[in-house]
Amino acid sequence: MSVPAASPPTPTTSGRPLRVVIAPDSFKGSIPATDAAAALASGWSATRPDDTVVTIPIADGGEGTLDVFAAAVPGARRQRRDVTGPDGRTVPGAAWLTLPDGSALVELAEASGLPLMREPDPLGAHTTGLGELIDAALDEGARRILVALGGSASTDGGTGLLEALGARFLDAAGRPLPPGGGPLADLAAVDLRGLRPGPPDGFQALVDVDAPLLGPTGAAAVFGPQKGAGPEQIARLDAGLARLADLMPGSMPGSAGADGQLATRPGAGAAGGTAYGLAAALGATLVPGARTIAEQAALPAALARADLVITGEGRFDRTSTGGKVVGGVLDLAAAARVPVLLVAGQLDGPVPPMVSEALALVDLAGDRAAAIARPGHWLTRAGTLLAASRRLVA
Repeated sequence: MSVPAASPPTPTTSGRPLRVVIAPDSFKGSIPATDAAAALASGWSATRPDDTVVTIPIADGGEGTLDVFAAAVPGARRQRRDVTGPDGRTVPGAAWLTLPDGSALVELAEASGLPLMREPDPLGAHTTGLGELIDAALDEGARRILVALGGSASTDGGTGLLEALGARFLDAAGRPLPPGGGPLADLAAVDLRGLRPGPPDGFQALVDVDAPLLGPTGAAAVFGPQKGAGPEQIARLDAGLARLADLMPGSMPGSAGADGQLATRPGAGAAGGTAYGLAAALGATLVPGARTIAEQAALPAALARADLVITGEGRFDRTSTGGKVVGGVLDLAAAARVPVLLVAGQLDGPVPPMVSEALALVDLAGDRAAAIARPGHWLTRAGTLLAASRRLVA
């Protein structure tokens, strides 16, 4: 995300009623985006009851994307299927959505997310369950499938989901590899002949990061530690993803993937390289999740009429402006010249200059445990404090 060098818009100091848009992400592991937005709105409205407050919870393709779409799209219908979780245990009733235009939305976090693991397994975790959700959407006749990528437990390059749809990943003896990103270092052949055809209007992969597939800024190096990977495991995972990119049909040895550039494309490393696998094998288009979901929820139109916007997430750090919700809201607010207020569980990085004021729940609550224990309470308190700020009211 690029932040304009110009000074940020100044929040109004007039006593007139304001139009306030509240557009947070979920505070992961603590409170969903819909509840976070409601809590902030409650605190704000208690202090400034004459203001018009509009809540537009947003997601970036990770946890909570289904809920945001379900709220934003009239006629969206939730479906469920038992799937294979990232550690091989069954995930009962994993959800996906059918949409009125004939599309389907599947969310990786529902079937293959890190919270579904009993314990981290960076080399063995896989995306099989996501493939099973895609299979269910195809069975229902979806014309287009949106795949929300984020919160992955694995770094398997999407091989688990592709195998669930009929692909084969073989070792030098022609035997199928075990699931997970670790075995990919022994990959000798990729067979896509049995792969189930995609929907008529194709796939869109909603990515929540701009990382490439490989290297020091890639899927394994940046996100492997969050999944429990140490240095040696990260090296093995990166080598396996490189092997996958070399052997994907249509690629040449030493290339960057099926089109020679795919593995280096921003977002290809999303969800442990699942974005790469979807694009290389199924022709998925990679699109920014936060912006796509914001447009679906009509956030740009709301900002065009807003006096200020409040956004937030569980942890604000250097990755927050690289494809995440907060970065997407900042971009849209900059274009609309709308002041931004930020609330985060923790502030672990420099706040962009266009943010007029920022609060951390850990500071309000006294420590991280207290903030996580009562997120709605502290978000309501944050809304109250922001509404009472001397920078906002006369």
